[in-house]
Amino acid sequence: MRHVPRGDEPAPKALSAKSNGKSELECAQEHYKDPYDPKTGSYPFAVYKKDEVKKRLDQLFHGKCAYCETFYASSAPVDIEHYRPKGAVEGEPDHNGYWWLAMDWENLLPSCIDCNRRRHQTTPRQTGSLEALEQGARFQHSRVMLSGKKDLFPITEGATRAVKENDDLQAEGALLLNPCHDDPSEHLLHHVDPAMLIGLVLPKPEDAGAEAALPAAAPAPAEVALGAAAAAVSVRGAVSIQVYGLNRLGLVQDRTRVLRRLEFLEMMTVELAGIIQTLETHSDPEVAAAVRKLQTLKQNTISEINEMAADRAPYSSMAKAYIEGMRARLSA
Repeated sequence: MRHVPRGDEPAPKALSAKSNGKSELECAQEHYKDPYDPKTGSYPFAVYKKDEVKKRLDQLFHGKCAYCETFYASSAPVDIEHYRPKGAVEGEPDHNGYWWLAMDWENLLPSCIDCNRRRHQTTPRQTGSLEALEQGARFQHSRVMLSGKKDLFPITEGATRAVKENDDLQAEGALLLNPCHDDPSEHLLHHVDPAMLIGLVLPKPEDAGAEAALPAAAPAPAEVALGAAAAAVSVRGAVSIQVYGLNRLGLVQDRTRVLRRLEFLEMMTVELAGIIQTLETHSDPEVAAAVRKLQTLKQNTISEINEMAADRAPYSSMAKAYIEGMRARLSA
């Protein structure tokens, strides 16, 4: 997950467009007017599905899921996801959802199916040590459990949940990260240790020098939050990892493949630099020509590495973390 500011561009016009003289928000306000009759059911929201909205989100996130940074276009249609769920809140049957935000641009994100929908996923158990996972992203200690956001929206224990327009959303203490409002790097880190390349996302330790640990996998976000607090790691990071399923097996395997590609390109860079250094001592014109070609190849390899960290690339936040470590290794 990476930070994606929305910028100053106005919201898509489709979200506030009027039909029969009323916007969707105005229609929803009438539908949910006080006293609300639960027999009428949830309002059939539609404008968030408009092509204009999908196109803007696709451009903003470069065709990637807002949560896991996977390209969704090649495998499945995008889900237009409501950060605060529009029609219900799981675990609170009397809550009608954040219906007044159903057409709010700031509440809409593009999501892959696995991050947005509740599905059974293989997820690592809490073991206290990364050594419990085999090289190559095979989980030795794992469990199959539900992950995916859907109508989940956990908030800080004891906080007041918003139930109507103009309620204070900040007072909720949302436990899920919003990539447009939050900087995920403050709560999440990538495991990019060359000694054991495995594409895990970890909650960031509260103390900068502390060792990172696997997040506790548990069915209830409240249980995850308690475990994270006890382990002195970011609570919002741990809950987001669990709810969005950021360590589901297929995703970890895909990120690991990217890490191994980066590892190979790093090795190529080091090897080319060594060959160039050796050959540069020769004065033969043919050798000098070969050195120039090798320098070009080295530069192209470095460009390929940097391209993997570009915002439009999948798992770019992880690639950036790997490159930071690579630079430190090469300068040592």
